[in-house]
Parts: sequence; C-alpha cells; structure tokens
Amino acid sequence: MTITVDRAGLWDSEALADVAAATFPLACPPGSSPEDISAFIENVLSVDKFAEYLADPTRTVLKVVRDGSILGYSMLVDGEPADPDVRAALTLHPATELSKLYVLPEGHGTGAAASLMDAVVEHARHAGSAGIWLGVNQENLRAQKFYGKSGFTRVGTKTFTVGTELHHDFVMERPVR
Repeated sequence: MTITVDRAGLWDSEALADVAAATFPLACPPGSSPEDISAFIENVLSVDKFAEYLADPTRTVLKVVRDGSILGYSMLVDGEPADPDVRAALTLHPATELSKLYVLPEGHGTGAAASLMDAVVEHARHAGSAGIWLGVNQENLRAQKFYGKSGFTRVGTKTFTVGTELHHDFVMERPVR
C-alpha cells in the first residue's frame, strides 16, 4: 500500500467531490440537519465547485492517493484572510489558510492525513508563509486532536455557516518551520 500526495488537477474534480460528500458530514456537529449538510455539499463541494477551485490561481488542492484512488484532499489559500475575526486572531503573517483537510474513514490511521499535512506545510514554506491557519468546529474533537499533534494551537474563534446553521469554530495556527 503506497500513499502519495500530489497537486490535484481538473480531471480530479469528480473524485474530490465524492470524497468531500463522504467526509464533510463526519466533521459536522451531531445536531447538524441533513438538509443543511446537503445544501453545503451541493453549494460548496460539488464537482463544478471543485473545477472552479482547481482553476483558481489563489487556491491549491492537494490529493492523497493510495493504490490509484483518492483517499483525501486538502485545499489551501495563500494570503490574508477576509474574516476580520481571523485576521485579529492570527499572529503569524503572511499566512496560508488550510481551508479543508479530509481523509476517508478507511484512510484513518494509515498515515494519509499526516502525509497530507506534511505536503501542506511544504506548500506554505514554498509560498513564503510564516504560518498556517485553519478553522475547526468546536465540537470536532478528533480533528482538534490531529491538528494539535500537527503543531497547531488555538488563537481565536470564528463562525461558519452550513446551510442555514451558524457553527462556531476555533481558529488554530502553527508556524511554518
């Protein structure tokens, strides 16, 4: 079983959307409505949206592949965050946003997420960023634990909308070493 990380291309849009549709609900708080989760997937994580992300020069999408299949992905955005709460919380500038990092459940414990995170750090280093930041739902303890083990610490809070629901996220940051 070989795990590799590479930059995704337009040809990966459908597989990335499939992974997103399978993994995003796992990161939502237990009380999230199926309708709001579905709306978010349709509006933000569709095949067409991934094609847009992959064509956007301000974004980088990385894919983690095992035995020829995409097992997970991350989406990175270089530059200052638009959200004023995030801007106020960050201490490291310039920064790269880790907008998304998801691995299918069958990839948990295989090193896929750690390999993806290594590639995220390498991207940020190459982009000249001093830090990497992310938002993680305050109820997603599994993700918080992974990010903590990956060198992130909490520096603030922000809100995140899923469908009609307002969620509360921790803003976490780590230096690029």
